[in-house]
Amino acid sequence: MASAAEKYASFQEKVTRTVFFDNLSPQVSESVLRSAIEQFATVKSVKFIPNYLGPRNLPECALVELDSSKKVKEVITMIGQYPFMMCGTPRPVRAHPAEAEMFDDRPQIPERRIRFRWLDPNDADFEVAKELKHLTRQHAAEHEYAHNLQLLLEENLAQQQGETLEMHYKKYKLLDSVVSDGTAKRLKERYNLRGADE
Repeated sequence: MASAAEKYASFQEKVTRTVFFDNLSPQVSESVLRSAIEQFATVKSVKFIPNYLGPRNLPECALVELDSSKKVKEVITMIGQYPFMMCGTPRPVRAHPAEAEMFDDRPQIPERRIRFRWLDPNDADFEVAKELKHLTRQHAAEHEYAHNLQLLLEENLAQQQGETLEMHYKKYKLLDSVVSDGTAKRLKERYNLRGADE
């Protein structure tokens, strides 16, 4: 049986082989994400990080374990340079190297002991604990604001993509009607132009 130090070393090696994906569409499933990433590297496992606090339509995050740490760097570079297509639409998906704190099943650090105690108001550390409590509440408020802002950006992105798609559809429909009703042929003859079919 492996010792605690060996288990933690094995876990740290797994972390170096894992990519953290952020801003994934809520419609993205494990199979979709796996097939998208397997264009670049062999995927060993995919684990979505559940969102317990925000609404279900928020973008999702996932940890994707690859076959080597070298592939992690390649995938991160690739996603940083090109738009990432997910479920038919380009999304500003972000990819970063994973960190140990992102894993809920991480083993305990060997030789690490956590001690806790109740603080009396007269204790020297009481003011520090009070400040930490205040900072935690402030962080929660900032987090909620960031979530709401992210939802607004997602709605704007979806609207922009919808408008672009509709605009392109109208252009292609217009071009198709110009060709099918003979207008393009008449214009070509009128202005003595050469067509692509000549």
